[in-house]
Amino acid sequence: MTSETRSNVISITRIYDAPLAAVWDAWSIPEEIAQWWGPRGFTLTTHSRDLRTGGHWHYTMHGPDGTDYENTTQYLEVLPMQRMVYDHGGHQDRPPLFRMTVLFTERDGRTQLDLDMAFATPEVAVDMREFIRKAGGNATWDRLAEYLQQQHQGKELFFISRSFAAPIDRVYDMWTNPEHLAQWLPPTGATMRMLRSALQPGGTSFYEMSFTDGEPMYGLITYLELRQPARIVYTQQFCDANERIIRPSFFDHWPLRMHTTVELTAEDEHTTRVTVRWEPQEAAPEDIAEFIQQRTGMTGGWTGSFDKLEQLLE
Repeated sequence: MTSETRSNVISITRIYDAPLAAVWDAWSIPEEIAQWWGPRGFTLTTHSRDLRTGGHWHYTMHGPDGTDYENTTQYLEVLPMQRMVYDHGGHQDRPPLFRMTVLFTERDGRTQLDLDMAFATPEVAVDMREFIRKAGGNATWDRLAEYLQQQHQGKELFFISRSFAAPIDRVYDMWTNPEHLAQWLPPTGATMRMLRSALQPGGTSFYEMSFTDGEPMYGLITYLELRQPARIVYTQQFCDANERIIRPSFFDHWPLRMHTTVELTAEDEHTTRVTVRWEPQEAAPEDIAEFIQQRTGMTGGWTGSFDKLEQLLE
């Protein structure tokens, strides 16, 4: 879910931990844009690109099922390091789906992207919001965050971001109240029971995760930072019923510890954007390789949890 600034416009704001020039290059250099453009599992082939006002970009998106999607983007305005306006989703006789306006702004060494997708009518915008969500299109901006981290900090991370129609204090409570957390955090089809919880820096929570088939799983959360209502930082590890750290049974390789940063931002009085950053720790090269391989599955898992959180907030 994204915030809506005008009835026929879907607006997204993302802040990236990378300098403005790096973010502009990621959008403007074909070899770089191919590393992150599109939903997870998609790849990109650029046939031609003329990044200037009046120019065109002809490319093919290759879906994970082998389907090809040809696109021709027309650039209506290009101001380097500042602004792009283009018509997206058209090709030959197929009209564009929407007009995109992208603003690039430097914020103390980081970069803010403001994206507006303008549709023909409010009704089309409603339909397209749901289509983009089901198609995983919002993961494009998460993939950009991961690419920038890998390129400029040498880290392999996982990002997912979503906006919720609720004030920031209420969303923060959903993350920090153990009873609420257990209702929405488990993957679809699983239930969660908090066996112990101490929400304070240095405190730990011990939980049991039960599935319809198979043995229960256990996990240990160690809280590093709790800054209401904007930031939660913790590590998470799999363990046995006696809290001894173990590797999960479902992968041959997996990091022993995951470092999680949750940032909450009030988009307006009634809307909160949540960004989750996952960083593997205590990980061998084969653990990192499995982490990278499983990003699509992680997106699906977090999406299912966020769907449940959204229902609770409603």
